[in-house]
Amino acid sequence: MSDDCGRPVAFALTPGNAHDLAGAKALLAVRCPSRKLLVDRAYDAASLREWLAERGTEPVIPPNPTRKNPHAYDRDAYRGRNLIERMFCRLKDFRRIATRYDKRADTFLSAICLAAAITWWTPN
Repeated sequence: MSDDCGRPVAFALTPGNAHDLAGAKALLAVRCPSRKLLVDRAYDAASLREWLAERGTEPVIPPNPTRKNPHAYDRDAYRGRNLIERMFCRLKDFRRIATRYDKRADTFLSAICLAAAITWWTPN
């Protein structure tokens, strides 16, 4: 998760065979509710949309192409998602993260936290 400046603020490490939606609520519960949440199509689920509405957060999620009745979304706001993708790119500039040298999840997560701290203080 990143803030509105594209800086990393929270991470959740999930298994590679887990769906993105599985850890979404736990990760989002860590932060105070925001006005908008920009996520990709993998998070297009009615349960997440309802949960976000309860929190007062507007979901900016492009509809999954398999939906029969696609939801409308703010395309202009979704353009801000490139900040999130650029954050992941900056984290993957660290070879240890890009190639996943660490075999254990806890050491890999600590490497991500270290890289996130460095990218937080480094100007874009």
